[in-house]
Amino acid sequence: MHIDDVKKVCVVGAGAMGSQIALNTALYGYRVTLTDISREVLQKAEQWAAEYLAGRVAKGKMTAEKEVEARENLLFVPDLREAAADADVVIEAVVEKLDVKRQLFAELDAICPPRTILATNSSTIVSSKIADATKRPDRVVNMHYFNPALVMELVEVVQGPHTSEETAQVIMELSRRTGKIPILLKKEISGFVANRILGAVIREACFLLEQGIATHEEIDLAVEKALRYPMGPFRLMDLTGIDVSYLVRAQRFAESGLEEDRPPKPIEEKYKAGEWGKKTGKGFYDYRK
Repeated sequence: MHIDDVKKVCVVGAGAMGSQIALNTALYGYRVTLTDISREVLQKAEQWAAEYLAGRVAKGKMTAEKEVEARENLLFVPDLREAAADADVVIEAVVEKLDVKRQLFAELDAICPPRTILATNSSTIVSSKIADATKRPDRVVNMHYFNPALVMELVEVVQGPHTSEETAQVIMELSRRTGKIPILLKKEISGFVANRILGAVIREACFLLEQGIATHEEIDLAVEKALRYPMGPFRLMDLTGIDVSYLVRAQRFAESGLEEDRPPKPIEEKYKAGEWGKKTGKGFYDYRK
């Protein structure tokens, strides 16, 4: 497949990541179908997209013509078979559970034409753990966007040992043609590049908090003002979801058994308390006011 053959993209999973990936892709002229097992989640994604586009027009950051084009390009389809049947690329953005992803990829393999590339947005589950659930391992790849996907420029493309050079290059170019800056990893490693570096920062921040050396507010302030990060580690976890931070680390620890991969206590405590950040109204910071 050549990049010019890519006309239709299907995104599976209409949560925060999936809905933004879908809308971003539609904004660059691709026909996009967004699907989810939950009709309620899909309806919320459709409402969010409409409000987002209208807001951009109202602020003068998008023309009315561009809004209409994006709306026409993005379809919300509850049936997986209908959404993915003629897709050239499918991007999966469902829950970070290996068994769920393997089952989905097996279904997609049966639904999609042989040419279709199947990409996972996961940054913790490498595609070699999924590829053998399909009959097209050469067309299975990691395509990792960052949250929020409409804003963040980087996409990490991971070429596993099963992934063909053609597949990797098509996904690299698709990233570029949808306004992103991709990097290509030639070897699989959990967490890839950015999240491994961020993980080290978060571990140290949690250590400082746990030892009572500074408060989470002071640690965030130090990182923002001295290191020039746009957001401190605790505020960032609140934004992306403390539940995600915990589950990613718990999975990595289960696989490696290494103490440095164990979820830090401050993250574990917030996760067990159901204080997952902005999505629940409270995390390290309180958003209920």
